[in-house]
Amino acid sequence: MYKAIIFDVDGTILDTERAVLHSLQAVLAEEGLSYELDELRFVLGITGAAAVEQLNILDQEKVLGKWIEREATFIEEVEVFEGIHKVLHAIPESGVVTSKNALEMEKGFYPFNIQDHFQAIVCASDTENHKPHPDPLLKGLEILGREPHEVLYVGDSSYDMKCAHAAGAHFGLALWGAKTTDGFEQAELVFEKPEDILAYVSK
Repeated sequence: MYKAIIFDVDGTILDTERAVLHSLQAVLAEEGLSYELDELRFVLGITGAAAVEQLNILDQEKVLGKWIEREATFIEEVEVFEGIHKVLHAIPESGVVTSKNALEMEKGFYPFNIQDHFQAIVCASDTENHKPHPDPLLKGLEILGREPHEVLYVGDSSYDMKCAHAAGAHFGLALWGAKTTDGFEQAELVFEKPEDILAYVSK
């Protein structure tokens, strides 16, 4: 049983895959760069800055800014995964650790009005190091006043799993976002749907 559950956002709480990939593809096209959506899937789970850096774009700051603005226009394609509301209402203590920065949270998370469920919210603007580095999760643990063994980190990417293990915490795979268990053999738990998490929460 875990005293608290900490969630990733993209692909775990929010179904953002289409918005993230389509907005990036559109911005890159404006820069004269053509990418298939599958070629951009590597950006899921890392910070926007890290994603743009890996694309070897000259004016990274400009492209990142355009991407954030463009993604906000795809907000109608984003929705809270089915079952998440029920889980958040039932869990007594929870938090968020995400690779979104403060501006991305403002435009793409807070509009869903679920932030009051969380006792800790850590975004990429809050730490110098980012997932898979343990610092973001350790920051979340510090805010909650919890030890790593008391907390389960639920996410959908290998970056999330590596972050959890580097921090000394267990990892639960959000299969509804990850869509596969390949590469997640070291996950302590695999959840097919959000409601499955409730069986592992201390009341």
